[in-house]
Amino acid sequence: MAKLKLPKILDPMQGIIYFFVILLAAHFFWKFTMLGDDSDEVVTFFGIDLSAGFNAMVVHLTEVVHKVLVWLGYNVEIVGNSIIRHDNGASVRIVWACTGYKQAYIFTTIILFYKGPFLKKLWYIPAGLVIVYLFNIFRMVMIIAAIRKNPESFDFLHEGLYKYIFYGIIFLMWVLWEEKFCKLVSQKEQVAEN
Repeated sequence: MAKLKLPKILDPMQGIIYFFVILLAAHFFWKFTMLGDDSDEVVTFFGIDLSAGFNAMVVHLTEVVHKVLVWLGYNVEIVGNSIIRHDNGASVRIVWACTGYKQAYIFTTIILFYKGPFLKKLWYIPAGLVIVYLFNIFRMVMIIAAIRKNPESFDFLHEGLYKYIFYGIIFLMWVLWEEKFCKLVSQKEQVAEN
């Protein structure tokens, strides 16, 4: 099987190009196979109902985010299983798309299909998933805290700022992988060949 070869001029950009190709492939695979909109509680993958896992994570995240907000001094309550409401009535509903599963899947796919030592992937992927999980909680806490005094900021924070920061963190974790594991391995291989 022939190896994909980029034009010589793109050699310095090879890693970034592969990163974005994998990211886009993972994104569109998710987009066309995970069915259910934000208001749905039913999520399917090729017709297989995955709702239980998503809904359990929604409940878990709602409880964790609520506890963090209370610890920070906010007067919030949980309504139902997935709504966090401030004492002034401003509220946010946490839905299946808020679980961070998509970002976890994209990060895992990028590292799994990118070059590098497989045994190191076995610990790097779980470590990255912890970072994805923790940032997702931080993101939700910050958004829900902000909407107490500024409810109209929700769309900017949710669909803009924190979404791009999330993908920026995934990119930085890939850069760390590329610089510390992939380049280090190829440098060791070059030394061994000489």
